[in-house]
Amino acid sequence: MGRDVASVTISGEDRRRYRDKVRRCLDVLARMLGESQFDFDRPHIGLEIELNLVDALGDPLMRNADVLKAIADPAWATELGQFNLEINIPPRELGGEGTGELEAEVGDHLDRADARAREIAGQLVMIGILPTLRRTDIGEETISSNARYKMLNDQIFAARGEEMHIAIDGDEPLRMHADNITPEAACTSVQFHLQVSPDQFGAYWNAAQAIAGAQVAMACNSPFLFGHRLWHETRIPLFEQATDTRPDELKAQGVRPRVWFGERWVTSVFDLFEENTRYFPALLPLCDEEEPGAVLDEGGIPELGELTLHNGTVYRWNRPIYAVVKGRPHLRVENRVLPAGPTAADVIANGAFYYGVVRMLAEEERPVWSRMSFSAAEDNLHRAARDGLDSALYWPGMREVPATELILRTLLPLAHEGLDRWGVDPARRDRLLGIIENRCLTGQTGAAWQIETVRSIEESRGTPRHEALRMMTRAYAEHMRGNAPVHTWPIGP
Repeated sequence: MGRDVASVTISGEDRRRYRDKVRRCLDVLARMLGESQFDFDRPHIGLEIELNLVDALGDPLMRNADVLKAIADPAWATELGQFNLEINIPPRELGGEGTGELEAEVGDHLDRADARAREIAGQLVMIGILPTLRRTDIGEETISSNARYKMLNDQIFAARGEEMHIAIDGDEPLRMHADNITPEAACTSVQFHLQVSPDQFGAYWNAAQAIAGAQVAMACNSPFLFGHRLWHETRIPLFEQATDTRPDELKAQGVRPRVWFGERWVTSVFDLFEENTRYFPALLPLCDEEEPGAVLDEGGIPELGELTLHNGTVYRWNRPIYAVVKGRPHLRVENRVLPAGPTAADVIANGAFYYGVVRMLAEEERPVWSRMSFSAAEDNLHRAARDGLDSALYWPGMREVPATELILRTLLPLAHEGLDRWGVDPARRDRLLGIIENRCLTGQTGAAWQIETVRSIEESRGTPRHEALRMMTRAYAEHMRGNAPVHTWPIGP
């Protein structure tokens, strides 16, 4: 969840002061890492899910403030667009009793919130990109009433100095211009958090980067945007382009994009925070009163507010997180590559796969990142986003192989063993990873189901595209509420 900010006017002095404060925070983080200040008794996991609001037709409903008021639960918050909501699931130990109840807890939250949404003629849909969005739904007037979003919009376009050009190839290529950041609101994701110790952070982050392509291949759920059939996970290129602060000249100079896979394997969490400070100017240069060095000198734990705020405006697909909880600092890897949905069962199965595989890869004697180029991992992400389970992915010792073969033969066995090491109940392990296995065996991801269902509606009934997307979205919402995994869904409305 992004940090809220107050609406302010930003001066050059504000930027200089903020830059200096971020650098001081970075120095304090280095001291804390050297002094072993971090809490790590037993790893905890966390979960954030972004969702869409739709009306009875399946079109976007611009009433998130009203729905939030009806839900009346602090776990829920706004997101960028007025048709977006987000829920934060409380952290719990990985492998403990709370992990086993996670799917039921997510389902209960969604059911209660959906019931409140229906009181104002809406409903929730957990989907990577809402298929019924039209270009007329994307404008500055549809940004949620939160000063942070308005300031981000203003600062991104001030940095660009020109309109944004979005160009995505696919079966029905899309070309458009935008004068605001609300195309980003089309992207709704799931974020898996994993608390790690400082000495293991580099290994876990590298492992998460290495499997990003495989994650997206088996969980893609975003094939339609503004009526165009594009990539299986169109959310990846859309998010990369919709928050890009660089005009063409800066791209040609090699300036890094703010939605960033990265450019190298790392050895420490410090590497990532230092890169953020070195490469990216501030978008929200707002300073706290805290002097982090003085707090640490006095035996306290600093919040490092400027460093964490700046980190929140660099959109790495695997983001480092520093946080202070109950007076103790900790570090997390935030995995951000996956779309929302289709069901609570699918989401938790995706999480089980991720947590199991990264545990095994992070503990290998000969790490996968010592045998695989960083560029190959990034290429895997984009191949998987484009073609889903039909993609060919690179893996050491296998060269390029079908995504399904990589997942079934190599990564799923690792996930089983990794979940055993985390102490996950074997029955829950087998059920959740069985969902991933059957998704690969059937080839039916959320994206594949959407594509085939729309094709079926159009070909059998001669239905126009937008109406076909509405029919598919309504059917999707019904299946979502039933919580049967997407690989079991029948094709058709």
